[in-house]
Order: sequence, then structure tokens, then C-alpha cells
Amino acid sequence: MLIGIVGKPSCGKSTFFKALTLADVAIASYPFTTIKPNRGVGHVRVGCADRFFNVQCNPREGYCIGGNRFVPVELLDVAGLVPGAHEGKGLGNQFLDDLRQAHVLIHVIDASGSTNAHGEAVPEGSYDPSNDILFLEKEMDLWYLSILKRPWEKFSRQTFMEHQKLDIAISKQFSGLNANDKMVGAIIERLHLDSENPTRWSENDLGLFATELRKETKPIIIAANKADSLVAQANIKKLSSDFPGYTIVPCSAECELALKEASKKGLIVYIAGESSFMMLDEGKLNEKQKAALKFVEDRVLSVYSGTGVQETLNRAVFDVLGCKAVFPGGVNKLSDQYGRVLPDCFLMPGNSTALDFAFRIHTDIGSSFIRAIDVKRRQTIGKEHVLQNGDVIEIISGK
Repeated sequence: MLIGIVGKPSCGKSTFFKALTLADVAIASYPFTTIKPNRGVGHVRVGCADRFFNVQCNPREGYCIGGNRFVPVELLDVAGLVPGAHEGKGLGNQFLDDLRQAHVLIHVIDASGSTNAHGEAVPEGSYDPSNDILFLEKEMDLWYLSILKRPWEKFSRQTFMEHQKLDIAISKQFSGLNANDKMVGAIIERLHLDSENPTRWSENDLGLFATELRKETKPIIIAANKADSLVAQANIKKLSSDFPGYTIVPCSAECELALKEASKKGLIVYIAGESSFMMLDEGKLNEKQKAALKFVEDRVLSVYSGTGVQETLNRAVFDVLGCKAVFPGGVNKLSDQYGRVLPDCFLMPGNSTALDFAFRIHTDIGSSFIRAIDVKRRQTIGKEHVLQNGDVIEIISGK
């Protein structure tokens, strides 16, 4: 999967990306520091199956600390978005094209209200961050509408004259945005649109359809950044009240980055997503470092029980996309041919079955599927059995 990190310039988007990846990216307090997209690998945190079996796992990808498995996911940090992006303003065309393949968007906003709509510095609290939530969705909706409208007159007439199935025809038009015919058909039915004759669709119909398709193919989670600010704390409470249907996670990318870099240098022990850290040798810290860590403790960890960065990524993958972490393993042997114990952990779509998992491991294994075994419960399951988060599954196949 691909997770897009989006937001206006100077909202802390690239700091958020670096805090997740520790990649070397440009960070500055002026607009359009990011011009070309940054790609990197972050890690979602899941409970590792090694605890259940009282063994020590050996991940092929990612890593495991104290029973916490960190599974890699691909992240994309794109150029900052400004109003009018769908018309090409700022770096709008590039921004939107870069996001075509993203499955979910993490929208980083400046919850302290210290940057305006264009990413320019303003007095803290003088800008309402709720504007950013609304304008991103508006720009995305208008972008989708423009993709739909460009060929619509010819497309709708041809679809009607040739008696093509509308859901299939539209899903092909939006295939580059992760749309499928089942999704499109459900939207057409939900909006009570004419599925037989699309030439009857009004401008308003097109707009409503574009918005619903955007919500389905590019769901958004809000990372309310700079939560260490006292002004931000008040703003976040208001945002949660004003946008009850949204997932809004308070976070401080700067504090997460500081903790990870201190941990990397061996000054502290910190596991991403934890609500505390352990000092290794306080004598190695200078006064400035001590003050910074005290600030992180007092203004972030004790207030929000974490920096929110890892939580945002986890909620994007597990809550918004509905993924489940599933481990391959055997009843009699948890290791692979190289002796690695529970080496893999796959992130599967929420409604995945045992057969889907078999195909994920290898096409030949899926094609010759016989049955599967829930290793934790030591029970045989069929191909239609829906998997649960944390399952360990053995596939029995003809291969």
C-alpha cells in the first residue's frame, strides 16, 4: 500500500515524514521546501505473535522490540498544497498527480494556527486550522471532478449508445485512482443516479459523484501537528467538536523526531508509539538536551500519552483502511527453511479470507489451496474463513 502525507506548506509535513522514516529530507520554515516527492519506509506497530508462542521472532522485513512488531509500509511526502491547486496554482498539478496511487492520505495540519493558507508564518493562534481541513477536501473533490468532466460528454454518450455497464466504464476511467466497478456501482446506487443513461446526469450529479468517489479512494486522517503548543491544545478540542465524523490525532512530529534521534544516539531508550522513554545516562546529556526532553515529557507525552505520530500511521492503516496483520506459520514449525522464526507479517485487507492469504504468499499456493489451519487455535479452516488481526495461518496446498 502507499500512504500519502499531505498538507499545506510549512505545516510540519516533512518533519512528520522524517519522524516516521528517519530519512534525510529538507526541513525549513518557508513554503515549498519540498518540491519533488519524498518516498520512504515507515512502520506500523502490531502485537507480535512471538509472545503467544513464547519464542523470539526473526523478521525478514521491519523489526521487533519487546513483542512489538514493526511492519514496513511505503510513505510519500508530496509538495505543499495551496488553494487553487486543482487549477495548477502553487505546485498543484504535481501534488495531485503524485497522489494518484495513494490508498489513504494523512493530512498534516498546523494545529497551532501559526501559518496561513499559503504556509506563511503568522502569529500563533491567528489562523483557524479548520480551514485547512475543508480546503484540502475541496481541492481533492475539484480535482476528481475535473478528471470526470473532461471526457464526460463523449464518454457518457458512447456508454449509453453502446449499452455499456456504467460502473465498469467509469471504474476504467478512474482505474489510476484505485477505483473499481463494485465501488462505483455502490456510489451510483447510493446517490440514486441514472445507471442506464449517464447523459442525464446534471452538473450537480457529477459533483456529488466525484466527492463520494474521492472519499472512497482517498480516505483522509487528520494529524493535528504542533500539539505541544498550548494554543494547539485548545484548537484540537474545537476541531474534534466541529468535525465529529473525522479521525483527528493530536501529534508533535518535532518531539517524535527528537526522541528517535536521541534513541539512535544511545542517549535514551524509546520505542515508537510509547508514552514514555528511559534515560540511559543522564550525565551524557547537556542542559539543552535535558530541557528538550523535559519539554517533550511535560507538553506532549503526559498530555497525549504519546507523540501521536505512530498512532496516526497505525490508525490510517488499521482503522481507516481496515487492514489486518497476519503471520504465516505452521502448527509444528514456526520457522522458514532458513530457520527464521515467524519471519513474515502481511498487512491484509480487512475482509481477506484464508484463500486470499494463500494467494498473497504465492500464486501457486493459492491456485492449489486445499485447506488452512489457524495455528493459535490449532483448528482447520476453509478457504472462505475471514482472517482476524494477529492470526497465524498455515496453508496446506498441493504445491
